[in-house]
Parts: sequence; structure tokens; C-alpha cells
Amino acid sequence: MTNELMTVETTSMVVAKMAERVGHYAEQSQSSATRRAYASDFTGFHQWCGTIGTPSMPSSPEVVASYLSTLADMGRKVSGIERALAAIVGEHRRMGHHWPKGHAGITSVLRGIRREKGSKPSQKAPVLGADLERLCASLAGDALGVRDRSILTLGWAGAFRRSEIAALEMGDVSFVAEGALVTLKRSKTDQEGKGSVKAIPFFSSPTVCPVRALKAWMEVLASQGVTEGPLFRSVNRWGKLGASLDGQSIALIVKRSARAAGIEEGRLGAHSLRAGFATEAAKKGRSLDSIMRQTGHKSERVARGYIRMAT
Repeated sequence: MTNELMTVETTSMVVAKMAERVGHYAEQSQSSATRRAYASDFTGFHQWCGTIGTPSMPSSPEVVASYLSTLADMGRKVSGIERALAAIVGEHRRMGHHWPKGHAGITSVLRGIRREKGSKPSQKAPVLGADLERLCASLAGDALGVRDRSILTLGWAGAFRRSEIAALEMGDVSFVAEGALVTLKRSKTDQEGKGSVKAIPFFSSPTVCPVRALKAWMEVLASQGVTEGPLFRSVNRWGKLGASLDGQSIALIVKRSARAAGIEEGRLGAHSLRAGFATEAAKKGRSLDSIMRQTGHKSERVARGYIRMAT
């Protein structure tokens, strides 16, 4: 009997461990940023349900439709409303509750919200070549300026997303005779982490050359004994390095540089670097295929959306 109990207990432990690993890998199907956003969205829904005295789990399509209407009345963008719905539906399914696909009430509410608000996202202006010169020329020669110049030029030349810039590590960069090779371990369109390598060439203008700027920043890192870990880090007023940057920090660097260069900062965002590369390349006659190889786009339609002014 004792052996039988031990066998049952051992089996239960194995099953529990397997369930834990299944849950772990299921979570990894989404990026950490997406999981945080969905968790925040569902928390908002849960709190709203509390104010009207109805349960958030399980909920009903009618209640969810009312919540989406409330978000629209509060000024939430269409993309944010759609994400909130995805978070609510995903959480219900994760907890084992059935959720009707394509419920007519929710579909009609979303259609009305899209018609009234419009679903086209607002776009920041692209940073063209001349803009990049202005941004970089406004930067100082201290550690902060060296870092920001490297972020701006590398982000532009590599058509990186801000999350990709923030995720880079020192070991992801190698220098070759033609410039630099930057390994991207994971991206928005590569959630499985297959990875890719982007070639960054020397530019004729030293002010905006991403390879020279990257080498200068690596020298700053080495001077403070940093030889591994995050590539881009915070810099305090005394030039000392700190923690790694996140995507929001990259966006703020673009805006701060725009302000220093006398460019209206509200026009620019982190995506302006990526859009600027695509636009400038198209203006110079580069094929859409070659542009997509650098931007990493899988869809020609989406890639064309980044080419803002190349006519």
C-alpha cells in the first residue's frame, strides 16, 4: 500500500510539473510586452465591472460590448479598444470559459466605433537624411551625446523598432571591413526567436555614420569596464552608466534630440527612424524588396505604409 501511495504521489508530481511547463511555454507564445499590456487591459475591465456590480470572470458578450462602448466614450483609440477585447477574450479562454466567436453584439459595436472614430493609426513624420543630420549635429560630445548619436544612427540605418534597439546586447555587434553586423535575436515578426543579422554600412558623412557612432559608444562602455550585457544604457549627469534602456526611453531620446535640433518634437517618435530609412531608400530608387530585407517586413502592404513621402 505504501508503495502504491508513493507511486500515486510521484505521478501527481510529474503531472503537476508537466502542467507547469505547459503553462510556461503557453505564456512564451506572446512577448512579455504583450502579456503586460493584456494584463493591464483585463485589470481595467475587472475594475469597471466592480463599479457596475457585475462579475468580470466569467462575463458575457453584452457586458463586454458595454465596456467597449465606455472605452470609446472615454476617448480610447480603436487599436486600444481592440486590444482590450483581445485581452478579455484571451483571459476567459485561459481560465477555461467558453467564449462565442464573432458575437453579433460585439461585432456591431466595434463596427460602429470604427466608423465613428476611424481606425487609421496616427503616423509620426519620418526622419529623412537631412533630418538625421540635424538631430545628430545637435548632440554634445559627452557620453550622453555619444550614446544618443549611436541610437539615432543605428536605429535609422538598421530600420530597427524601438524594442529591438532596447533589446540589443554588446555581443550582438561585430565589426567587419564593410561596417558592422548586428544580430537581432528576436523581433515583432520573429516571436519564435529564429534571429536575423542586419548589415550596417559606413556612411560618407561622419556626423551620421552609424558604424563610427557605434564604435565611439563601445569605447565609452569599455572605458567604464563594461564588456557584456545591454548595449544601450542610461547615462547620468556625470556620465556614469546605469541600467539598460527600454523602448519608451528610445522614443524619448528621439523627441529630446528633435527639440534640441529645433524640430517640432510632436512630429517625431521612435518609429520615425524606421519610417525615415524606408522613405529615404525609396526616394533614392531602392526596390521595395531590398527595403523589406532591412526593415524585416513580411507584408508589402505594411512596408509601403512606412514609405511616407517618396513620390
